[in-house]
Amino acid sequence: MINVPRGTKDLLPGEVEKWQHLEELVRHLCKLYGYQEIRTPIFEHTELFARGIGETTDIVQKEMYTFEDRGGRSITLRPEGTASVVRAYLEHHLYNQPQPVKLYYIGPMFRYDRPQAGRYRQFHQFGLECLGSHDPAVDAEVICFTWDYFQRLGLKKFTIELNSIGCPICRPRYTKALKAFFEPYQDSLCSFCRERLHRNPLRVLDCKVPQCQELGKNAPVLLENLCEECQKHFSDVQSYLRVLKIPFVINPRLVRGLDYYTHTAFEVVFSELGAQASIAGGGRYNNLVEAYGGPPVPAVGVAVGIERLLLALEKSGVQLLPPKEPIIFVATAAGDSRPWLEQEAMLLLMELRNAGFRAEKDYLGRSLKAQMKSAGKIGARYVLILGEEEMAAGEVVIRDMRAGNQFSVPRENVLKTIVEMKDKEEG
Repeated sequence: MINVPRGTKDLLPGEVEKWQHLEELVRHLCKLYGYQEIRTPIFEHTELFARGIGETTDIVQKEMYTFEDRGGRSITLRPEGTASVVRAYLEHHLYNQPQPVKLYYIGPMFRYDRPQAGRYRQFHQFGLECLGSHDPAVDAEVICFTWDYFQRLGLKKFTIELNSIGCPICRPRYTKALKAFFEPYQDSLCSFCRERLHRNPLRVLDCKVPQCQELGKNAPVLLENLCEECQKHFSDVQSYLRVLKIPFVINPRLVRGLDYYTHTAFEVVFSELGAQASIAGGGRYNNLVEAYGGPPVPAVGVAVGIERLLLALEKSGVQLLPPKEPIIFVATAAGDSRPWLEQEAMLLLMELRNAGFRAEKDYLGRSLKAQMKSAGKIGARYVLILGEEEMAAGEVVIRDMRAGNQFSVPRENVLKTIVEMKDKEEG
């Protein structure tokens, strides 16, 4: 038997409704915050990610699904969403539209990594990207959206960690200090960090290898090396968050795993998840559009991991499944011996569905008793019974499965009666 590939999973009925609930709330909030959906391909030219994410990152060095297509081109399944959005922003000249351009995406990403709880090789994210403004209020808005989203879901005990990782003016001074700090410990670093130390020392702080993390605890702090402009921007972001009453903590060790970030960096952490505690992360990336050959365009964004968020909600005891619409089951008492009854059942099904009700019927030619049993198994609220004698009299039997009683109504009043019963129950 062929099984699902390692690091992937099927989303079956009963589980997929949770995902739909998360996605519906994303779309609702994005409408309120002025973000429009963008859908990009799940694979891109490899150079897009190597140039944007950074050749010294774990993603590019160890985790990307890269292959050569039949035309000899190097293609990569997208490991994250921002690079593709920026590519689309440039390719379709969205910088000529009124700025800022506010976009969101939802979809699968791909990284070759050791599967574990909340980490899959095909995983899913939704993200926001706001391109065209350097205003610290936009940084605060993106963080506010993330906080608002988790609050509306009912997630508790999460922490927003905040830092600034500087800009091209002040970061070189900091990377020089980092390099000087780590050089005496080169032999104790992992092989990847020994390489990063000379190409991009900041990446050493993002390493997940325990001995590298331990060494990084005493490394110089970036906040102490910010230029005046970065200090002001970071201070303004914090001021907005305080005005909005959004709690946060400063984490001076927080860096982002991708090279394109500048200024604000933040993560949302749910500590009960253990080693994989981050459920969202983002920040500002003012130089990425220009790195892809476009004009200087400041930008800020966030990405939320759906699998990890679901784990966090489960640990918080949050029930995601919204109340289902009542199911109405249409049963026939004569089966194949009276085809016209089955036709009438199909007609009634469509009337109910056109009125917005969930409606089902038997398609296996079962007896009325078996149909009633099936209706109970699927949780039908009402059963409409079409019997030969009742239909000859122009009537349909309505059985209230919860109350256990039944009564007849004229065929032309079935829909009106069901609507009234539903309204009375909800009122």
